[in-house]
Amino acid sequence: MDDAPPDMPENAEGPPLGLDTPSSRAGYTVLARKYRPSRFEDLIGQEAMVRTLTNAFASGRIAHAYMLTGVRGVGKTTTARLIARALNYKTAEVDQPSIVLDPPGEHCAAIQKSAHVDIMEMDAASRTGVGDIREILDGVRYAPVSARYKVYVIDEVHMLSTSAFNALLKTLEEPPPHVKFIFATTEIRKVPVTVLSRCQRFDLKRVDRDELAAHLKGIAEKEGAKIEDDGLALIARAAEGSVRDALSLLDQAIVQGGDSDAPVSALQVRDMLGLADRARVLDLLEAALSGDHAKALAEIAELYDAGADPAVITRDCLDFVHAITRVKVVGEDADLAEAKETVARLASIAEGLSLAQLTRLFKILLTGLDDVRQAPEPLSAAEMTLLRLSSAASLPSPEDAARMIAEGGPAKETTPAPKPDAPKGAEAPRSESSGAEQDDAYGDIGDDVRDDVRDDAPPLSAYEDDLPDPEADAPAEAEAPVEGPKDFEALIGLLERKRDIRLKSDVERFVRPVSYKPGSLVFEPEAHCPPDLAQRLARALTEWTGSTWAVLPSKDSRGGETWSERRKRERRELFEVTRRDPSVAEVLKHFPDAELVDVRSASEDEEDFAGNGEKRQERS
Repeated sequence: MDDAPPDMPENAEGPPLGLDTPSSRAGYTVLARKYRPSRFEDLIGQEAMVRTLTNAFASGRIAHAYMLTGVRGVGKTTTARLIARALNYKTAEVDQPSIVLDPPGEHCAAIQKSAHVDIMEMDAASRTGVGDIREILDGVRYAPVSARYKVYVIDEVHMLSTSAFNALLKTLEEPPPHVKFIFATTEIRKVPVTVLSRCQRFDLKRVDRDELAAHLKGIAEKEGAKIEDDGLALIARAAEGSVRDALSLLDQAIVQGGDSDAPVSALQVRDMLGLADRARVLDLLEAALSGDHAKALAEIAELYDAGADPAVITRDCLDFVHAITRVKVVGEDADLAEAKETVARLASIAEGLSLAQLTRLFKILLTGLDDVRQAPEPLSAAEMTLLRLSSAASLPSPEDAARMIAEGGPAKETTPAPKPDAPKGAEAPRSESSGAEQDDAYGDIGDDVRDDVRDDAPPLSAYEDDLPDPEADAPAEAEAPVEGPKDFEALIGLLERKRDIRLKSDVERFVRPVSYKPGSLVFEPEAHCPPDLAQRLARALTEWTGSTWAVLPSKDSRGGETWSERRKRERRELFEVTRRDPSVAEVLKHFPDAELVDVRSASEDEEDFAGNGEKRQERS
């Protein structure tokens, strides 16, 4: 018996192997793949990159490596394949690199399907090691099989290891003339600068909302679907500039209509996306800003019951406050991508709020958004954020509170806080250097001095009153008076004018004057006083005044307070007087959490202004 199979004609079809799917059973192609750009002209929102590549190809200045970066879904991989097609473009009429890919060339279809033998695509997220890069380097030396260039497309290149990057560097800098590299990444900061410097970089930007919505509308028409323009705008907004995300959401929105001929409404799209009704969010924000706590809490509860995410509600409130601020600054002509009715409502809200209040509200919502995202109960955190927002909106700004006090409060009849009576001889202005600068000039010994400050030391003026008047007691035939500062305060001023910071700091900290007259100073040295302070001070005064000065330390005599102690005492007294002032007390009443930080007189501000002007003149 012959078991051989019967002879079959040459044209007869063999038995089905189950590998070829009948066209009637072909799977559905999602919109993100179906409408992937096949020409550079089809790319939306990337005009700058297309223009650069067009000029480069026209002039023959084609780079050997390209780096494409941008957020997900803006077309990095698609652009890489388009560049690979452009490099290997060949038709019966054209046999050179060309940015114009119409009609398609011999290699275009295979490159488009990632099936060309000379176009190698590698996902660096799954092949990160140096061994994978060695495979590329081994193949670089071989010429392409059929195409003009051998092109290596490496996606998510930032995932490569440090060793892999280092192995790639030399070949990337000087590749063979038949090899081109195209890299794509979403994390450009993770790519070593040594790699970036060897590539021509293109930053693919997010697609504008209006442009993306128009693109979605055209695709919906091609698919025979009807979606309201407001619904398309919601999809474009949710996509955040990503074309792929927008097409995926459009795919989902098209099926919302079912078999009905009615267009998919914005409400259906909003429910699909889990978004809150922005009109109701604006109602919620208005209730919070007007101080209607009950209405604000009821609104957010209804939005939450309808399926809105508390984080999304807070984010929408944040967006609205930002929009209100833009309207406040620019006017109703601000580009907000909102309906005219919404812009009018935002403008009416902006009229009742100052710019300072709006910035404060934005900061509260920004902090509240983090709280909502991290809280175990997001709704509770969102409610507390709204209550903080309502309380802050009702508070007057500091300038308004001061104006209210001045016009109708008890501070109306009061005068500004007087500067406390300074001891005798203290009428001269304070030094330019702040207390912090002087206290830190000698930090290693200054802390010890602060601990050893003598609270019982009498004021410096008590000793100055007992000093004899050299002019009154001097006989008529006495010598001419010594040139120089007339009192200890004038001595401090001289040290300041001479800009001897170290000497001035030592005198202020460690000198307790016992007696003073022009040409002579006797002082009690404070603890940790530099042993050469008297000699340095005497030498400096003699040099500056042209007269001989005697500066003598005396540990047996009791001196007055140091200049630093005097300044601190005056500061404490000024704070006490200011804190008791009715105007200040009224301001602190309006702002319970406020505290008195600093007190400055008008004369001090004028001196600082004059001093800064002199410094600017010296620098110029």
